Amino acid sequence: MLRFFSYVRIYKTLPSMLNRFLSLTVCFFVSGYACFSQADNRYISYVNPLIGTAPLTDSTILGYKLPEGWRSWAGLVFPGTSLPNAMVQLSPMTEYGSGAGYEYEDNVIYGFTHTNKGHWNLCNIPVLPVSADRATSYKSGSHFSHQREKASPAYYEVNLDDYNVNVGLTSTLRCGYHRYTYKNNIDRKIIFDLARANNKVVEWTIEQDGTRAVSGYQATRGEKIFFYAIFNTDVEKLDVQNKSSQDGYSILHLKNGSNAPVEMKIALSFVSTENAKKNLEKEIGVKSFDQIRKDGEQTWENILSTIKVKGGTEKQKTMFYSCFYRSLLWPALRSDVNGEYTDAKRNVVRADFNYYTEPSLWDTYRNKDVLLEIVAPRTALDVIKSLKDVGDKTGFIPTFFHGDHGASSIAGAYLRGITDFDVKGTYQLLLRNANLEGGARPYIKEYIQKGYIADPDIANPHVETKAKAGVSKTLEYAYDDYSVAKLAEALGDTENYKVFMQRSKNYRNVFDPSTRFMRGRLESGEWIKNFNPQYPYYEYMYREANAWQVSFYVPHDMPGLISLYGGNAAFESKLDSLFTLPWNPKHIARNVESMIGQYCHGNQPDHEAPFAYHFIGKPEKSQKIIDQIMNSLYGIGDEGLALCGMDDAGEMSAWYVFCALGLYPFSATDPAYIVTVPMFDKVEWRQPNGKTVIVEHKGNGRRMSEIVLNGKSIKGYFVPHDVFRNGGHIRVDTK
Repeated sequence: MLRFFSYVRIYKTLPSMLNRFLSLTVCFFVSGYACFSQADNRYISYVNPLIGTAPLTDSTILGYKLPEGWRSWAGLVFPGTSLPNAMVQLSPMTEYGSGAGYEYEDNVIYGFTHTNKGHWNLCNIPVLPVSADRATSYKSGSHFSHQREKASPAYYEVNLDDYNVNVGLTSTLRCGYHRYTYKNNIDRKIIFDLARANNKVVEWTIEQDGTRAVSGYQATRGEKIFFYAIFNTDVEKLDVQNKSSQDGYSILHLKNGSNAPVEMKIALSFVSTENAKKNLEKEIGVKSFDQIRKDGEQTWENILSTIKVKGGTEKQKTMFYSCFYRSLLWPALRSDVNGEYTDAKRNVVRADFNYYTEPSLWDTYRNKDVLLEIVAPRTALDVIKSLKDVGDKTGFIPTFFHGDHGASSIAGAYLRGITDFDVKGTYQLLLRNANLEGGARPYIKEYIQKGYIADPDIANPHVETKAKAGVSKTLEYAYDDYSVAKLAEALGDTENYKVFMQRSKNYRNVFDPSTRFMRGRLESGEWIKNFNPQYPYYEYMYREANAWQVSFYVPHDMPGLISLYGGNAAFESKLDSLFTLPWNPKHIARNVESMIGQYCHGNQPDHEAPFAYHFIGKPEKSQKIIDQIMNSLYGIGDEGLALCGMDDAGEMSAWYVFCALGLYPFSATDPAYIVTVPMFDKVEWRQPNGKTVIVEHKGNGRRMSEIVLNGKSIKGYFVPHDVFRNGGHIRVDTK
């Protein structure tokens, strides 16, 4: 039997590798990304930020026909300008309340907003240039066409047809730079539509500061976003309309007399308008629009060029670099140039690290957080410090939506050599998460006592039935326990290592041998009677999944899972059925979509399943599914701009990046990578410490026959993280 852990090396003695390779780095661009010179700006040209903005409507891919009025949760990304992990993500807004504010099928832009993520929130500080000679109401926005639209990582351009204004946008970490070219230079105006955002706005204000600047803030239920903006022309007056109304807005009237484009430099802060002004002075100052755009493009070029690929089609290169770009946008910076930020207790504090938003841990721990640790270890380090800061203020390391996967991201980072943080203090917070009610793990007391989390037996459950999602929680807590155990082992805490390794076996408690599914249990321990393994639920037994989609999730103990199924042959048969049993089109859950049999690539809970064949010695079966996903579920639809599911802060994109390169972090906690056949003939991946990982595909087929690491054939299918630390050569032979 192929054993996973015989190919995973946990390094108990970790020298301060992070400090050594950080000290060797010549310079750092934004947010901890290493700087490499690159004379030929060609990698950025492969990035298309519009991929993921188009709707997915094909019922043969979705698995069902979309009900009237529904838009699938495919993509939900923004096409605007941003630097990696930036505070400002400046993008057009075509629909408030939508995932990322922009939907490709729309033809009206309501404004340009300065924050984004793709989770139906943010989209703050909307701004729209208008011209009074047009009849269109200011609040109705302006029509536009894709024929007069350009999108790239550091620059976005569009023409507002109703106002005859061409808009160009670029950005820095904390600032946006707007350039408006009015066809009619008389009676030019700029709308600050501060009553609107994707989060409910509870308060806003704006005031003029001299003849060429305005400042203010927009407050939502969660936070205040301050801004300071400077113009290259005089502001004649500032009108505030209906401030107490949800339809309120402000109009800046610009003085006549200039034919030059209007430029607005605007900075954000989550602390104060004073800090926003400091951010603006530091990051833009007297630099021109073209210089900021050039700097942004070079920043992205430096990062994208760290991975050079040979072979593959133009579409595959476009998809690869677009996904690589999309993987590096979140979490977002929240501290200012002076180090100040607003902490979890809403106090303004100062730190010597960059403070970031909490990662989307339910999704991104699987792969995106690992990619960040490899590509930008300093950013990953600061993200951990930010999580620790929240834990210090609240008593718990924060989670996101479901599970406690900060345990995996932090333990995995430590085991990969990111050690320059308060490891013991962070570990103590993770122990609190794993043991105490009221924090990151709901029903943790029940989980500890029973070894599983129960759900009620409901007579006629449906997609929206509210309960504990007990099966999903049990499976994910078991993996989180494994993550805590591995960190305990690395820190020499033998007692907790034993406790949590034992708890990591709790996945067995929700496996029903009579059906061979992970199945919900009652308080009494009996199996839930109303059980349909094909039916999806949002939080009854399963979180955004059905029984098929969670029943292969034990990334830390695949040999143990295989034994539950009765061995290799029985496991293979069941896994075959996952990918071949047709989806019932009557089973409709908006974000459980894009099916290969029962497998759902449009959502995250079963993203490890395609690799499971490796553990029974059948990697060719895994490769067939992986290739099908990459070739038929990314860059699809009429325009080639649709994704098969919500990108979830880069998780979908990072999945593609790793699979295209032929290395995937199957168990994100462990410093090892499962090897698949790369999409490209050759990959050269330069590391921040100057080392290079080379992955070569030899042969014309997709059926893997041998893996050669640094000239030696290896047993099994895993390579250790040492290939990134020290550089290495991986050859994947196929037939």
